[in-house]
Amino acid sequence: MLDILEIQKILPHRYPFLLIDQITEMELGKKIVGIKNVTANEAFFEGHYPNCPIMPEVMIIEALAQVGGVLAFKSAKSVEGCLVYFLSIDKAEFRKTIIPGNQIILQMEVLQARLPYWKLMGKALVKEELVCQAELKAMISNQKI
Repeated sequence: MLDILEIQKILPHRYPFLLIDQITEMELGKKIVGIKNVTANEAFFEGHYPNCPIMPEVMIIEALAQVGGVLAFKSAKSVEGCLVYFLSIDKAEFRKTIIPGNQIILQMEVLQARLPYWKLMGKALVKEELVCQAELKAMISNQKI
């Protein structure tokens, strides 16, 4: 549905911090699915860990948050140029590691939306196996960039 160029029109993030490559599904105000292709040349692998590259868990959460941000921006009206602020993480669980060559499927489902606040359940999967899940809260700020 959305390629990297369209995602960059929505999110202010850029390399090396833009952590989603594609949006494959979206139901406005309800759910979204994105993809992150994990490559060996990701900046964080240089130090985490040089001889055993593992994607940092905080980066997985950030990738989920970015997918949720796309959903919030596309679902809301009159938010062009605004920022989504990440407010909290609850019930985060990590079950497997992510390594170079993996493709992460990032799923976000809206639990509650009382604009400008969003509460979402996120899941990250690799080869249909659950790698991470967490509840995320965010808000769309009226601060323009």
